[in-house]
Amino acid sequence: MSGSLEVRQFLLRYEGDGGSGSASGGVPAQRSGNADAPRISDDQVRRARLAVAQGANGVEDCAELLDMLGLTPDEDGRLPVQR
Repeated sequence: MSGSLEVRQFLLRYEGDGGSGSASGGVPAQRSGNADAPRISDDQVRRARLAVAQGANGVEDCAELLDMLGLTPDEDGRLPVQR
């Protein structure tokens, strides 16, 4: 994607997909860091992986992006993004 218009369109496309806590204008609300804050669901992880795969420039790029975003399992088999 190039430019902020495409980024805004991407974010707005997923606004109504069951994501929690969207603020005005389709911008997600900041997480509070509370222990009782909702965790990222398996469906959200699946959709994030698909989005990364579609935007990646190749296999190595995809693997690096997934790792940076916490979407690859650690040694215990847990996803860092879901801790």
